[in-house]
Amino acid sequence: MGNYKNDSRIVLTLDAGGTNMVFGAMKGEEYIAEPITLPSNANNLDLCLRTMVTGFESVINHLKKSPVAISFAFPGPADYPNGIIGGFLPNFPSFRDGVALGPFLKKHFGIPVFINNDGDLYAFGEALGGALPEINARLEAAGCAKRYRNLIGYTFGTGFGIGTVIDGRLNRGDNSCVETYCLPHPKIRGVIVEDGVSIRAVKRVYGERSGSSADNLTPKDIFEIAEGVRPGDREAAKAAFAEMGEVAGEAMATAVTLIDGLIVIGGGITASAKYIMPSLLESMRGKIGTLSGDELNKVQMKVYNLDDEDEFGQFVRGEARNLKIYGSDEGVVYDPQKRVGVMISKMGASKAISVGAYDFALAEIDKND
Repeated sequence: MGNYKNDSRIVLTLDAGGTNMVFGAMKGEEYIAEPITLPSNANNLDLCLRTMVTGFESVINHLKKSPVAISFAFPGPADYPNGIIGGFLPNFPSFRDGVALGPFLKKHFGIPVFINNDGDLYAFGEALGGALPEINARLEAAGCAKRYRNLIGYTFGTGFGIGTVIDGRLNRGDNSCVETYCLPHPKIRGVIVEDGVSIRAVKRVYGERSGSSADNLTPKDIFEIAEGVRPGDREAAKAAFAEMGEVAGEAMATAVTLIDGLIVIGGGITASAKYIMPSLLESMRGKIGTLSGDELNKVQMKVYNLDDEDEFGQFVRGEARNLKIYGSDEGVVYDPQKRVGVMISKMGASKAISVGAYDFALAEIDKND
């Protein structure tokens, strides 16, 4: 797994929104150019593509050194390895029939172009420059031999995004379609889980529990109601975040059972973590039964809250003990406890996505070299 914090290479970046596009450049996982914002012109393909060229050219004109790549996230379905955007794109309707965006930009600028899903880049940024190296450094500092190489990154926001990194490599899948937003909602039959883990979910549940409209409220407003610093139904507000945590925990239990790695959560709603995390952890730590009447843990690993110092201490200690080698006076350290952890992002989703875009580009260039 590479470390690009001190790398001197420059990569052009783009935050592609349906209204505006923000162009920038990174070096050593930090922004080095003043961002340039231009209207997206998302309804007009010709104008939209010309806007991208103009934006990147404007950034290049302010750089003292030539960039080695362009790397960014694009919202919606795509053939990411080949840089082709297409399908149902509410924010970019002119791309629905398929646009070879990566090849177009590569042909114009003469440098490699990498486009990825934002959830994937979020996870990759956290894996190379955020949560994963942080936890491994803390384990090493505490004298614990255990290390983690797999990470599941989740974003809470307009949707319920996911990205997975396995053994230091981004798992994009064979169809660029690694997702859990479409898993079943555990409380509403026949409905996707994203309808329980998103901004609209918090507003809906608050409205149902309070008996009042939440149309004009933001998650921040509902958090302030829960805190008692804004008028409203405090219990309904707390319940809205608690239900979100419960539903998210069900999906995460499935993902971590398949991936077996650390989980890091980002997105604006994580500011309300104090009301989300208890039910999320309780859900992941829940039980499940067999037809014969046996009961077992829903997640086969022990789940720790890595943001809680006491739990992190237990996470470090595990159940390590000395195990004597048969027929010898020598021994080895044996820790039979299988364990994973959940934490809130310290980088924040936006920065992690940018770092992921930067690191992904350099990792691909280095791999090909």
